[in-house]
Amino acid sequence: MGIAQLLGFAGTTVVLVGMPGPNNLYISLRSLTQGRRAGVVSALAIETGTLVYIVVAAMGLATLVKASPALFTAITVAGALYLAFLGVKVLTAPTTEHAGRVPAAPLGKVFRDGVVVNLLNPKAALFFLAFLPQFTSRGAGPDQLRNEMLLLGVGALLIGLALDLSYAVGADAIGRRFRSARTTTRWRNRFVAAVYLGLSAVALISAF
Repeated sequence: MGIAQLLGFAGTTVVLVGMPGPNNLYISLRSLTQGRRAGVVSALAIETGTLVYIVVAAMGLATLVKASPALFTAITVAGALYLAFLGVKVLTAPTTEHAGRVPAAPLGKVFRDGVVVNLLNPKAALFFLAFLPQFTSRGAGPDQLRNEMLLLGVGALLIGLALDLSYAVGADAIGRRFRSARTTTRWRNRFVAAVYLGLSAVALISAF
């Protein structure tokens, strides 16, 4: 890959990965409500899901998903339903009528949910199905293609991790005021739930 193509790949990846979507909004919500530590764990979880995509793409399974619109639609719908599940769970969580921190979820659960959010994120799937292959060598053999997909995937992962950590730190800075404001836990839960349910609705609309 030449310098121009490398810069094009890096620049486009920054734009695509940095655009608001389920992944970075999940990280931001965790940082807003639970603090920087939860945001960093969320970022690591998202990129753990990216590792799975890298392996799948390198093995050529991405081609199978791309060739089957029904399978891709099923992944999108599953992701939308999982986001809706998270939203309903937050909405129905126990609340208090006084100011205070939103009850913190265990970091293990934060990590698990982050991995699932990324694996069922249609934006992430499209990135590996449609974008990454454009930077591989034309006419490359199976071994070369696999190696190139691995290298491109690792590059995308490193860029994504840097952006994800930026979201985590930035959202935590905003969240310190959000968590200390004289608002009830009920309203904070409603805000978080509204974001999850909104993302779920957008994903469902894009699936059909």
